[in-house]
Amino acid sequence: MIRFTLSTLSAALLLLSSTVQASECGDFTDVEVRKLRSEQSINLCQFKDKPLLIVNTASNCGFTPQFKELEQLHQKYKDKGLVVLGFPSDDFFQEEDDEKDTAEVCYINYGVTFTMLAPTPVRGDDAHPVFQFLNEQTSSPNWNFYKYLVSKDRQQVQRFNSRTKPMSETLTQAVEQAL
Repeated sequence: MIRFTLSTLSAALLLLSSTVQASECGDFTDVEVRKLRSEQSINLCQFKDKPLLIVNTASNCGFTPQFKELEQLHQKYKDKGLVVLGFPSDDFFQEEDDEKDTAEVCYINYGVTFTMLAPTPVRGDDAHPVFQFLNEQTSSPNWNFYKYLVSKDRQQVQRFNSRTKPMSETLTQAVEQAL
């Protein structure tokens, strides 16, 4: 009986500790975001102390094939700590109307395994809080597939335009420095 009580108490303290830790990241990543075509939400605080590559994506854009290289980048650097986050957006009128179609483009057509989030605005007054922060630090994306590399300590944000390919020397060198 005592063993059960201690293990239950230990588990409860561990859960409480991780909950408190998640709510104490103290930066723009302390937000709940719903995953693409899912009821599940995640708090981006879970990626504390890891560099983030945040990308506004679209399913029907000339840059949509970049999903392939984003996945390659994710596979190459995920074990070293890089977190790739895709934010589909219809701000440039090139995203599917139905979220299941967006998911099909990402997961089936391009084999994406990095975290894709629910479609959201990325510019203007109704921009998602993550993009409000990024836009204040640099500027709003001018098109789909802008890439924002955020340092582990969340103090630096580098912005790369749509034409910068995910596996380009420019971006991969920046990722390696961020790691």
